[in-house]
Amino acid sequence: MVFSKKIVLVLLMGALSALIGCVSESSYNNLNQAYSQLQQAYQGDEVEIRQLQGELRITIKDKILFSEGGFRLNTQAEKVLAKMAPTLSGFKNTKVIVKGYTDNVVVGQAMRNEGITTNVDLSSKRADNVVDYLIKKGVSPSLISAEGMGETNPIASNATAEGRAQNRRIEVTLVGPGT
Repeated sequence: MVFSKKIVLVLLMGALSALIGCVSESSYNNLNQAYSQLQQAYQGDEVEIRQLQGELRITIKDKILFSEGGFRLNTQAEKVLAKMAPTLSGFKNTKVIVKGYTDNVVVGQAMRNEGITTNVDLSSKRADNVVDYLIKKGVSPSLISAEGMGETNPIASNATAEGRAQNRRIEVTLVGPGT
């Protein structure tokens, strides 16, 4: 009797592993489909789309979305984000995380006059504005969030103008099954 319980347990574990594998493959395929849709939408734009393990990340240079040192979306930003909205608005189980990043340059007086005193404040305001726009375009408010990262996690050196420009960005990360 003990021997047959072990066999049943092994068979159940094998079936569970196969089921988990199917879910993972399905999730991968759904994210892969979103990746393809977004690649087609952004041909030629200054937007980078990367498929990572279990997530999809869209990186947009800040100059496309905001005036220098600003946080309000410009008309070009609305065009760029509008291309993303149809794909994102179809999600029911996939989290959309919008992160804003800045360089390490101290916030100027004009921003301070508007109540933005740190790079974290500035990056938060930028991420919030992207989220607000995407919600207006149909993305579920319960699936999308904004986070200001300030000057953390630079992708280039802040010692040069080119490096600082690379660090000023918005990242939209899709996490979940892609459905």
